[in-house]
Amino acid sequence: MSNQKSVFLETHNINNRAGGLGTFNYELIKGLSELNFEDMKLTLNTGDVKLLKSEFGKKFDYNQYTSLSRLEIFRIRKKYDLWHSVNQNTKVEPFNCKKYLLTIHDVNFTEEVSEDINHKRNKLFLKKLNKATAITYISEFSKKQTHKYFTVPDVPEYVIYNGNPITTLLDTSFYVPNVPVDKPFFYTIGDFIERKNYGSIINMMKLIKDYNLIISGNNAKEYGEEIKKLIDENGLGNQIFLTGKVTDEGKQFFMKNCTAFLFPSIREGFGLPPIEAMSFGKPVFLSDKTSLPEVGGTAANYWTNFDPEYMKIVLFEGLNHYENNKPECEILLKERASNFDWKVAAAEYLKVYNNILL
Repeated sequence: MSNQKSVFLETHNINNRAGGLGTFNYELIKGLSELNFEDMKLTLNTGDVKLLKSEFGKKFDYNQYTSLSRLEIFRIRKKYDLWHSVNQNTKVEPFNCKKYLLTIHDVNFTEEVSEDINHKRNKLFLKKLNKATAITYISEFSKKQTHKYFTVPDVPEYVIYNGNPITTLLDTSFYVPNVPVDKPFFYTIGDFIERKNYGSIINMMKLIKDYNLIISGNNAKEYGEEIKKLIDENGLGNQIFLTGKVTDEGKQFFMKNCTAFLFPSIREGFGLPPIEAMSFGKPVFLSDKTSLPEVGGTAANYWTNFDPEYMKIVLFEGLNHYENNKPECEILLKERASNFDWKVAAAEYLKVYNNILL
């Protein structure tokens, strides 16, 4: 077994399951755990070794993450045949490494922080980029966006789509929501950050009387305060409800019981929630920006702008079509969701590891 190749996965984000990156880390590892990789020794970086060990046992090796390892002097010195940086923002880097795989989710920081190539954030990313033996992207859009802002080295590049995080349907019959669900409601979930564009659907709700809107996610941030203010100022407190963070059971409850899932995000490296909603056969309404058309395909409805009146028309035309063709629409939506599978994605990553280590 001594000719086993060693692979280090920089997965310390794994415990933040409320965010997209934490979900990605966990689902990728779960997908890998179901595969056979006897010729490789995979080491996971985590702050909670015990927790991962209790789930995955001896399938992986584990490295105890400490925040000090973000500092150059305390970087991990152990040599691995391959270091996989599973997201473009991590500050945890190897002291030295033979081969380096970089997974890019998005380079939104170029548009949200600074386009200046000399900006600290961009310089950090460039270091990773120039170190890469190969690059994987989670969508064609994130590949296009990276090439738009950076000179990408001439190395193998792969697009590997994320899987659907909902692999097990939970029993939600005992779930007690903390918001009213006595009226038909639209649902959305995500981080409260400006690019999620929740303001657009709140402005649309001013024109809609017979439905509520429920939004899940950590709203304790600055943008959360803006959204609460927008709801109050428009007197929509009895129609729009914020649940805060929800459990998996809660998320599935709202997706299963909503009339439609709304996702007007203007910047998305991939966008997992629409896939989750489609797996329940729910009509989804997305912005046509960035990677979302890759996710929704022809099964989704799209907004091309955020004028409230226009958004309402698209919503009700889409709902009308769905109600009149429910069996076909549900099949189409569920089929679309089933295209995204973590086990398939994990197998693609393993293939990339093998290509690099040959």
